[in-house]
Amino acid sequence: MMKAKVLILLLPIALATSACSVANFLTPYKLDIPQGNEITADQVAKLKTGMTHSQVRFLLGTPLLTDPFHANRWDYLYSDARAGVLRDKKSYVLIFEGDSLVSFSGETLPAPAKFQSAETSVASAVTPAPAAKE
Repeated sequence: MMKAKVLILLLPIALATSACSVANFLTPYKLDIPQGNEITADQVAKLKTGMTHSQVRFLLGTPLLTDPFHANRWDYLYSDARAGVLRDKKSYVLIFEGDSLVSFSGETLPAPAKFQSAETSVASAVTPAPAAKE
């Protein structure tokens, strides 16, 4: 008798959770995946025409794509997917002539917010007392 009650309770639960349309809320976790080079506005502000390959690589990092057919073109790509949905996709292109940078263009990420050091935040919070008149 006890086995029959348990079976009657477990059978609808098993059928409901095995049905795809009913158990649609049970989706697997999807990772947040930023890929590529994050080129920010402050990095681009430091770029100047005439820079060498090594100077650009030091400033921006190694490009994601180096085309063997266009050795003078560097492509920096960035994509950000959150929960399986592409949120952001940016590309930045640099053109070289020989070993010097000729042109650069593309989309950048905003410059990161600057953090104040502990000393400057404490110094700005504490105001000096006015000098006493003698």
